[in-house]
Amino acid sequence: MKPSFLPSCHAVFISDQQPSTSIAKSSASLAVWAKDDDIAAVDISRAHDNISSTMLSLPSSNLPTKASSTAMLSSTLADCTFQPDTAEAGKYIAMDCEMVGIGEGDNESSALARVSIVNFHGNCVLDCFVKPKEDVTDWRTWVSGVSPQDMVHALGFEEVQKRVAELMNGRILIGHGIKNDLDCLLIGHPKRYIRDTSRYPEFRKFSKGRTPALKMLAKEILGIEIQSGSHSSIEDARTCMLLYKRFKDDFERQNQIYCHKRGKLSRIGIKFR
Repeated sequence: MKPSFLPSCHAVFISDQQPSTSIAKSSASLAVWAKDDDIAAVDISRAHDNISSTMLSLPSSNLPTKASSTAMLSSTLADCTFQPDTAEAGKYIAMDCEMVGIGEGDNESSALARVSIVNFHGNCVLDCFVKPKEDVTDWRTWVSGVSPQDMVHALGFEEVQKRVAELMNGRILIGHGIKNDLDCLLIGHPKRYIRDTSRYPEFRKFSKGRTPALKMLAKEILGIEIQSGSHSSIEDARTCMLLYKRFKDDFERQNQIYCHKRGKLSRIGIKFR
């Protein structure tokens, strides 16, 4: 379902210049982080404040692997808000958004309700609920994880749009079907700064050439279960970052090929998408 475009909100395009929730949710992706990067459980615990280090101290044989997703790790995430002083964005960020339904029948569309951004190490840099301007007709809580109670401290669209734009400026943006997230935020971003896990050719092999679901990639490649109930945009953003990190070199090689082709064609007056 396509996100709605709010006519009263201005669009933002991120330039090429360099940069000048609070939902408790189980996070199997953190176990993969600890295993992949050989990080001590206590360090993961400190990085995420309220995460129980004992939950991360499972025997290595019980951690998720590429081949198995039977042993899942349950960790309680700390409340996460816009805190650039305590969680630096760095060069790479991953973003995911959640939508709710507005309108009725044939006029039903989607509106932004939550945005989450994590850095290269999985730390949450931004997580906030967004108050839709239209009346919500379907909270889609079963899949979005968003409920009316979350709107009590929700921010306005323009404020969230500004914060996201500031974070994205000059940074590599990772996401799954990231165009949908950018469209709902009314923000543009240079294509050479985007790494979309839904378009990576190697991942499409798991779905016979079609666009692969993030849930499937998490299970097949990372060996973890996500989205078993309502979605967590933090968990989904972390999963995208994990996928990117595992295939980072190839993502960057493909981006260099894209930039080379684009530059070559632009010099002879052909627009390359």
